Amino acid sequence: MNGDDEQLLRGRVYGTDPGRPGPRPGRTYVELVGGPLDGLLLDVTGWTRDEIDAGAALTTDLGRFGAGGRALYDPRPGDGTRFDWSGDSP
Repeated sequence: MNGDDEQLLRGRVYGTDPGRPGPRPGRTYVELVGGPLDGLLLDVTGWTRDEIDAGAALTTDLGRFGAGGRALYDPRPGDGTRFDWSGDSP
């Protein structure tokens, strides 16, 4: 991914329709930091504390394993607003 691609992703919400890329009022988001989804927001509205603590394995074509692979993100200790990339998985 080049710098132009990265700028296009910033401020967008993972998994949303390209016609509505930004965050919506009344929703709770965490920022994805590092890895192939760096800068995207993840909607965690309605997630339980256990679900948030478990992190997320997000499907992406941009990771090491290409189409169908997953980018793994874990909550940043002491910061409830960010998930840090911890690697890719097939």
